[in-house]
Amino acid sequence: MVHPVPRAPKRNPLPPAMGALGAPAAPSQLPTIEEVSAGGVVVEMHQGVPHVAIIARINRGGRLEWCLPKGHPEGVETHAEAAVREIEEETGIAGEILAPLGSIDYWFTVSGHRVHKTVHHFLLRATGGFLTIENDPDHEAVDVAWVPLNELARKLSFPNERRITDLARELLPEYF
Repeated sequence: MVHPVPRAPKRNPLPPAMGALGAPAAPSQLPTIEEVSAGGVVVEMHQGVPHVAIIARINRGGRLEWCLPKGHPEGVETHAEAAVREIEEETGIAGEILAPLGSIDYWFTVSGHRVHKTVHHFLLRATGGFLTIENDPDHEAVDVAWVPLNELARKLSFPNERRITDLARELLPEYF
């Protein structure tokens, strides 16, 4: 006699904290912290080709990830002021803001609490400096590089940051 093989129940492909449409599920038992950061896309033209300064860092899982520079506002800084300062600290490149690029938000869990993070992005023109991670006060950046704008999609680790750089690409003709 052939016995049917039991099948595992179907699983929701989304993480347990997310509902069927990707919206937050029922309130978590973990405390929630709201975080805000600012940063963006700082552009310099090299032989007529726009390049963007990006940083590499080691994530909590020990993997190298390339991302746009960003950080928390200090004191009464505006998001724009924080973006300029953080980009210079993490990349060594000073810049002036040309336009806002919008905000992204995401959730993650760390150290027994959920974090809802919102990052405000800006398009900047490089005005000086040279690539270095030596001025990063948090020592999060382990590398920094100028990457041609048309190669960013292959280099950046996060889809939401790739979308931000797509917006920057659309605005560049207005400023360069």
